Amino acid sequence: MERRDKINYYLDIAETVAQRSTCLRRIYGAVIVKNDEIISTGYVGAPRGRANCTDINYCIREKLAVPRGERYELCRSVHAEMNAIISASREKMLGSALFLVGFEMPERVYVKNASSCSMCKRTIINAGIETVYIRDDRESYRVIDVEKEWVEKDESLNGVRGY
Repeated sequence: MERRDKINYYLDIAETVAQRSTCLRRIYGAVIVKNDEIISTGYVGAPRGRANCTDINYCIREKLAVPRGERYELCRSVHAEMNAIISASREKMLGSALFLVGFEMPERVYVKNASSCSMCKRTIINAGIETVYIRDDRESYRVIDVEKEWVEKDESLNGVRGY
């Protein structure tokens, strides 16, 4: 039996975590790992106690035809990355890695060119996470060096929105 490589192993776990998501548009799962230990997990869903989009059977951003990466203040959900971050202590996250997997709904195909939104990027930076792995398909992924790609190359200075 061939053993699964470590990065895809954690991405597989993030993919499983995504199955708890309650968004009708896109579902994501995130896993934060440090020293080969899972620190926390998170998935897309409304704040505790509030109705999820799957409960009310509509997505306001979908109804308003809001493009991907824009107007997140309208969204009912907390993103997977943020849910994972708020479930862990910053001390444990310093120097950690975040593994992220997303699916388009309802087809359940991997999100093409998936990335964290600008709000999640800022949260990841402040959490002290060093590396983000984003799945492109079952075997392929991208590696983001947070300092080099999200801090030094600050797209917000150029007015870039969305992703």
